[in-house]
Order: sequence, then C-alpha cells, then structure tokens
Amino acid sequence: MDSETRSSAIPLSLFAFALFYGGMVCIAGVLGNKQVALGPLAVESGIFAFLLLVVTSSAVAELHGRSVANRLVLIGFVPLLVSLFLSLFVLALPASPDMDPQRLSAFETIMGGTPRIWIGGILAYGVSTFLNVTIFSRLKSSEGSRLLWFRSAVASVLSQIVDTCIFITIAFYGVFPIAELLLGQMLAKVVLSAVLVPPLVYLFVALGRRLDEAR
Repeated sequence: MDSETRSSAIPLSLFAFALFYGGMVCIAGVLGNKQVALGPLAVESGIFAFLLLVVTSSAVAELHGRSVANRLVLIGFVPLLVSLFLSLFVLALPASPDMDPQRLSAFETIMGGTPRIWIGGILAYGVSTFLNVTIFSRLKSSEGSRLLWFRSAVASVLSQIVDTCIFITIAFYGVFPIAELLLGQMLAKVVLSAVLVPPLVYLFVALGRRLDEAR
C-alpha cells in the first residue's frame, strides 16, 4: 500500500465503530419492547443499545473530532429508516399459512408500532445524539483532553433527559398522563448514563487507539 492510499484510507477505529453504530441503531427499537427492573427503577431495555450509541459517538468525537461524529450520527438515520420501512414491508406481506399463529402474533406485536412511536423514536434519536456530540465536544474545547469521564457523563445525562422528554411526549401525550412515566424514565436513564457511559467511553477510546496503532 503506497503513502497516498494510506493517507486517504478510513481509520480502522472509525470503520469498526461505524459498523457497530449501525447495528445498535437497528436493535434499539426491538429491545425497547421489554421493560426491565433495575432495583427500584424500571426502564425500557432499548436504553442499553442507545447508551452504546452515545458511547460510540462520544468515542468518535474524542478520536476523530466533532464533524466526523456528527456525520456518523447523520448516517445512522440510514439503517434506522431502512429497518423501519423494511419492517413495515414485511408486516404488510401475508404470512405463510404454515406459520404458528402464536409466533405470528408475537412478531406483529413486537415489530408493529403506532406512527407516533416511530416518529418519537426517530426525532429523539436525532436530537439527543447530536446534542450529546455537541456537549461532549464543547466541553473538550474548554477542558482539553482532560476529564474524559466528566465530559462523557455530562453529555450523556443531558442528552438522555432530552431524549426522554421528546420520545415520551410525542409517543404518549394525550394517550394517558405522562408525568410519572417521564420522571421514572428520566431518573433511570440519568442513573444509567452516569454509571455506565464514562467507563465505556474510556474503553472505546482505548480500543479505537489500539486499532489505529495496529493498522
């Protein structure tokens, strides 16, 4: 490989993180169909995939800059929207008469959703992930490369608060009182963000540097 080819090649860490990011975008909505109990907190399990999106975009911002991380978030709309439309297409196709009715009902329950839930999920993803990258990068510009744990925790916590407000309001406002649901989900996501995101960002940044050094 000549020097010109090497200089124009995508960094291995960015390539790996982009593949991982696309997978997490697609699986987050599926996992969200189950609520899990974490001690006194109840949270939809899609949060775990979404926190990995936050971790990945933060690591990319740390390693490759804010503009690259924003492009990653923007490109993430592609697998998100394609998986949505593919789900709608498959749901519209007639089921095989040989398919077990219970399995068909379970599939339709998990993969189906109201337009408000779909719209809420897409808007919450876009706004909160861009916000995470923005806060993380601005804190870096003021703090330099120090306090990675602090930058990742603050960006994640604030973006999760916004994510919860957008999704719950769009998906469920007017359907039932949402104040209790908002507070419960917000508390759970803030706690998970503060506890899980900083060590995972350290791990992803270290992994990314190792991948780029090994290339």
